[in-house]
Amino acid sequence: MNPYDNRYSDAASFRGRRSDFVGPIPPPSFVGRGGAVPYGVPGPNGFGSAPVAPVPPFVPPSGGFNVGRGGGRAGNGPVSDRKHDMGRGRGGGGGGRAGAHGFRGSARGGGRHGGGSSRDDLNNIALPKQDFKNLVPFEKNFYVECPAVRAMSEQEVLHYRASREITVQGNDVPKPIMMFHEANFPDYCLEVIANLRFADPTPIQAQGWPMALKGRDLIGIAETGSGKTLAYLLPALVHVNAQPRLAHGDGPIVLVLAPTRELAVQIQEEALKFGSRANKRSTCIYGGAPKGPQIRELKRGVEIVIATPGRLIDMLEAQHTNLRRVTYLVLDEADRMLDMGFEPQIRKIVAQIRPDRQTLLWSATWPRDVETLARQFLHNPYKVIIGSPYLKANQSINQIVEVVTDMEKYNRLIRLLKEVMDGSRILIFMETKKGCDQVTRQMRVDGWPALSIHGDKNQAERDWVLAEFKSGRSPIMTATDVAARGLDVKDIKCVINYDFPTSLEDYVHRIGRTGRAGAKGTAYTFFTHANAKFARDLIKILQDAGQTVSPALTALVRSAGSGQFGSGGGFRSRGRGGYGNRGLTSGSNAIPLGSKRPWHCL
Repeated sequence: MNPYDNRYSDAASFRGRRSDFVGPIPPPSFVGRGGAVPYGVPGPNGFGSAPVAPVPPFVPPSGGFNVGRGGGRAGNGPVSDRKHDMGRGRGGGGGGRAGAHGFRGSARGGGRHGGGSSRDDLNNIALPKQDFKNLVPFEKNFYVECPAVRAMSEQEVLHYRASREITVQGNDVPKPIMMFHEANFPDYCLEVIANLRFADPTPIQAQGWPMALKGRDLIGIAETGSGKTLAYLLPALVHVNAQPRLAHGDGPIVLVLAPTRELAVQIQEEALKFGSRANKRSTCIYGGAPKGPQIRELKRGVEIVIATPGRLIDMLEAQHTNLRRVTYLVLDEADRMLDMGFEPQIRKIVAQIRPDRQTLLWSATWPRDVETLARQFLHNPYKVIIGSPYLKANQSINQIVEVVTDMEKYNRLIRLLKEVMDGSRILIFMETKKGCDQVTRQMRVDGWPALSIHGDKNQAERDWVLAEFKSGRSPIMTATDVAARGLDVKDIKCVINYDFPTSLEDYVHRIGRTGRAGAKGTAYTFFTHANAKFARDLIKILQDAGQTVSPALTALVRSAGSGQFGSGGGFRSRGRGGYGNRGLTSGSNAIPLGSKRPWHCL
């Protein structure tokens, strides 16, 4: 039986498919200068606004696809098309940088779509210096040890931690809990947990909740999909409930900082599930969206703010909010938040928060060079690590690494899709925005229902694409690393690394989009000779996860230091770069599906 919605193949069914879309974000208008329309929108010929010529067989361009080189200009400023576009894109408007210098250029987490500031502007903003004299004391230790936990012997604690690969550091570390009720959360939290049908706390929750509830600073490291978001959100609600009510003009009590818009929105979705039951308000502050509604939420008063750094600094500069009441600070994906691109902004924000706050840092990866920097924001912290303290991948994911050439990538991708596509969601990662658009465009021409997201697309379109992907209406999504961090989409069958990332940490985060919350998943990676320098460390990650290492990948280790292979990989970016969304136009997403439906017959 065909697992797909038959309406995909009916060009006149676009309105029918849209009518059952549930969500707050309407689809953006995709009408642009070229007159292209989304797939399924009937035109004179049933596919678009102009006759569609027969699609010739796909032939890779001479020299192969060089995804990953990046280049191109947009507006008046030099633009790099490198992968770390974590939500920063420009979308239109004046000059300035957008994503230059790798991740450093992406520190806004917001982009110019919503009238935000450039990275240099953000670094030059001088926020008012805060006076932390005569601070009013506040309560932050709420942990009451359950009798069952208190009765655990030291040997039982060591056995429990060993069985779940829990490593702890710090003074006076509390014992882990084994059942949800042992954390002494309010009844409404336990009711929501029961409704979500969670069986037992995950290891990071079992050990992290007692640590966070004790009011101490904390570093929590656990694999992707392990429940880190609830590990800090539920203690945050307990913390908020114990503080005096907000007065007029007060800022939030809890501040959660995230590197991308998508992750920030996802965190708020989880906060709403629990906070609404306690009448605690939360809001999400990020660039790429109109400021007006966000300003109104802040002025109305909210206990919890989830924000990307750039937009939050904009709000602080304009005095739409303040951080004088913040006593619980969270940095999610902390290794990226402390990356050199974000560090000046994080310091600027932290300087607005009282020094006796509780600070919690959470991540799936923890490079050594981040540790020293992180300690500057912490006081006498606990540290909990789930699994190996070294870089590791989720063992629930079957990792398959194929050594290919750039010329072989696209045709191998199509063959792979024919093998694995059964109605489940498939996420494909590219290194550059330009490459993401070009591969998506070719896939749509070839009849594959793919949509793309990256930092150059405005927020309305990114929300729409994610909604289409999550609902299964568009089962294939291509993305740059904007989707690699924290994004939680149920039932992603496999992740395909069309381009290998520029760090092993990003590889772990990418493949972690599948195999979440105990489910199984598969990750395919196209590995070229240009990636040979990563071969040795990648093999270690594979071996630590019990994966099979191909002889071709092993052979690349010997070539890693020879220098005989150049860099690059797929769809080399030239000219204007990936700015196809000026005025809500959506480049590759606006390409109508080709007449072929290779997936429809699977």
